[in-house]
Amino acid sequence: MNRPLDIASRPQLALQNYLDALLFDATEELQVVESVDEFQAAVLEEQAHDARMRCAVAAAVAAALPAAVPAPQPAPMSRPAPVSLAWSPQPEPAAARVMERPVMPPVILPPVLVPEPEPIVEARVVEEPPVALVEPVVDVHLSAQRTPTPPPTGDGRPAWAAEPFECLLFDVAGLTLAVPLVCLGSIYPLAGHDLTPLFGQPDWFLGILPSQAGNLKVLDTARWIMPDRYRDDFRQGLQYVISVQGYEWGLAVHQVSRSLRLDPNEIKWRTHRGQRPWLAGTVIEHMCALLDVSELAELIASGAVKQMHKLN
Repeated sequence: MNRPLDIASRPQLALQNYLDALLFDATEELQVVESVDEFQAAVLEEQAHDARMRCAVAAAVAAALPAAVPAPQPAPMSRPAPVSLAWSPQPEPAAARVMERPVMPPVILPPVLVPEPEPIVEARVVEEPPVALVEPVVDVHLSAQRTPTPPPTGDGRPAWAAEPFECLLFDVAGLTLAVPLVCLGSIYPLAGHDLTPLFGQPDWFLGILPSQAGNLKVLDTARWIMPDRYRDDFRQGLQYVISVQGYEWGLAVHQVSRSLRLDPNEIKWRTHRGQRPWLAGTVIEHMCALLDVSELAELIASGAVKQMHKLN
């Protein structure tokens, strides 16, 4: 059996335990303080050694350098004047008492478009190439002035048929015609040359042929000689232009045959020329018609006058 504890000794045991605990705690704190003191002493000794080394280095550097110039002393700063904090009412400016006018927004005008100046183009004069003049193939009659043709005689013969005369034979649309040489001027080639047309001219006017004697008005001979059976294809294949002496026009023909001498007695003369006044007669031996150029010229002049009346 266990021995019962003495109840009277329990308070003493508790006090003894408390004192033992205090003694134990004090002993541990003393040991910690002693260890800390040893560490701090080592640190302080190391810092003192470093300080002694820095002082020795600084003394050596100071001995090597010249005497230092004393640093300038800063000028004494002036104290600002005291500012009174007492409030005093300021008079209101006169401009503030004036009623402010409303500020109008600025008027923005649309930009004015100034047209760019047109570039100045220098006028260049284009020189037209010179017109190639057509030279005559044959000069039939060299007289420059027109001589008045006397009226025909009573038997229908013109004045130039009073004696034998020279004639030129040519073809127009298959019809052979004869014209006295005294009534002709020159023969010009038409093949390979372009005629210059003129506005407002009649159908029997083919155009202008530039020649050495001037601008020659070329006529459609077939339209005058055979108006009843004329065709448009008669204008094709025209080879020559025969100028008429004393006039500024010429006859367009297809072929020029030859010249021959005719006896007035070999010609069947027309005494009445009502319908075809330009037909003087017929050469029976050569089966060709003999033209009276003066009568043809009057027909052409009257036809031109009628055409002018139509245009007006």
